[in-house]
Amino acid sequence: MQKRFLLILLISTSVFSHAQYKVNFTEKFKKANQGKYKIEINEVKELVQIMIAITASGLENDDMVEQKGTYYQDVIQHFKPFANEKIIQTFDSLLVESIYNYIFLTGNGISYDFKGNKLVKNNIFDFPATTISKIKITENPISTYKTAIEEFARKSNFRAFYKKHKPYYATIVSTYEKNANLGKQWKWLEKNFKTTQNSYTIFCSPLINSLNYTGDFENNNFKLIYMVLPPVDKLENLSARENELLNTRVMFTEIDHNYVKAPTLANQEAVNEYFKDRKKWTNEAIEGVSAYPNPVKVFDEYMTYAVFVLYCKDTYDEKDFQETKQSVISLMKERGFPKMQEFTDKLLKTRSEHPDKKIDDIYPEFLKQFVQ
Repeated sequence: MQKRFLLILLISTSVFSHAQYKVNFTEKFKKANQGKYKIEINEVKELVQIMIAITASGLENDDMVEQKGTYYQDVIQHFKPFANEKIIQTFDSLLVESIYNYIFLTGNGISYDFKGNKLVKNNIFDFPATTISKIKITENPISTYKTAIEEFARKSNFRAFYKKHKPYYATIVSTYEKNANLGKQWKWLEKNFKTTQNSYTIFCSPLINSLNYTGDFENNNFKLIYMVLPPVDKLENLSARENELLNTRVMFTEIDHNYVKAPTLANQEAVNEYFKDRKKWTNEAIEGVSAYPNPVKVFDEYMTYAVFVLYCKDTYDEKDFQETKQSVISLMKERGFPKMQEFTDKLLKTRSEHPDKKIDDIYPEFLKQFVQ
């Protein structure tokens, strides 16, 4: 299938960091979510995912839209007859203009809920996706196209489709809860880092493929970490434990961006000095490396995966740990990070010498090992 671009972008924490005032964490919301996590296939967000899937851009790009499986076939059979609707053409033009519009559209889906056939503003998420890197929008696109989106949902009978597939969505949620160990990861991270979080939400869709990212919202002394992820994989050629490790890695290396961020910034001067030789630390021939344009971004990508290796060492037996370590090293090399072996070994060594310290506190000694 022809691909216009490869979506392997893992956007760092605080994707929408300039939008914190666009959420409203009420006391009721805080009480209901403190110390908890949830996995959600949001109705309006799923509508937007489906609309994107039937655009010309979505149909020709199986990195942007997951095109395998029965659910995708159901989507195409049900909704492709409406692909010539004006709003679908508009969405396609936005995607052609910039791939970031995929995030602005789907990311703001959570700012509305259905009430009958109408979209009404969500009282918690007002305008959650305003800024990605240095790109900023000033109007919520769901608000801009609200009437046309409502009309598309009505014409295509979307709400009936969503209701029919609720049992399938429920299996996605339950599989996450059984196989991805979010609670265990959260507990380990807060034991090993100084950063703490109040709550987590995973926004999932069966139509998400390679574009996975994490960010945070902070309001009214409450911090919510969110992740946008595909469903948990269950590959037939892997054992149950291997599938668990694969799915844990996908989630963990998104979550821990939110913990690595603070100590990296606290040691930014050293990171910039020791990781300034980009040719050493990245393979520019690999597509996607450009998403990590400076030493801090490069270091953090190494660090998030190396911390996952630490987690595996603490959590699994020696065989699983060693196999996972080698798979991470191979994966990172394929992604354009050729020094993962050296980086991981240095972190493991530093951690073994200071097993009772927070990872934040071993940063200075760890970084000194990279002095030329």
